[in-house]
Amino acid sequence: MKQPEHAEMSLTDLADKMAGIDIAILTTRMAGGQLAGRPMSNNGDVKFTGESYFFTYENTHTVEDIERDGNVGLAYQGSAKLFTNSKFYVFVEGKASLVRDKATYQEHWTPELDKWFDGGIDSPEIVMIKVKAEQIKFWDGMKQGTVRL
Repeated sequence: MKQPEHAEMSLTDLADKMAGIDIAILTTRMAGGQLAGRPMSNNGDVKFTGESYFFTYENTHTVEDIERDGNVGLAYQGSAKLFTNSKFYVFVEGKASLVRDKATYQEHWTPELDKWFDGGIDSPEIVMIKVKAEQIKFWDGMKQGTVRL
């Protein structure tokens, strides 16, 4: 079996490759120490800058986990390249924080979110999760590398 080769990628290059990937698996640590993962949508924020934003409700285990321990992971999978079985994977290690500011919500709101939050940014109990990346690992076919922020 052939070993993956090391590759360098800038944050801009990484963002370009991540464009169009909407769903990430957000991993948090639960009260008992177990890991919990759940799918989260980028809500159209596909231009990755080292920060990711997700909307959820206040009364979720996700919010409880982040309040207790802000160390999180985000896993992304890109589409296979045309005529190959090569996929693009990204794992972000970062710090999560909770944002409770309607002006910030508005900056990241897209009409698709209306199906989840009937009242838009005024929905009761809405909160935004902000993840600031510290290290990003990527696998692009037979190439792999790390971007440190």
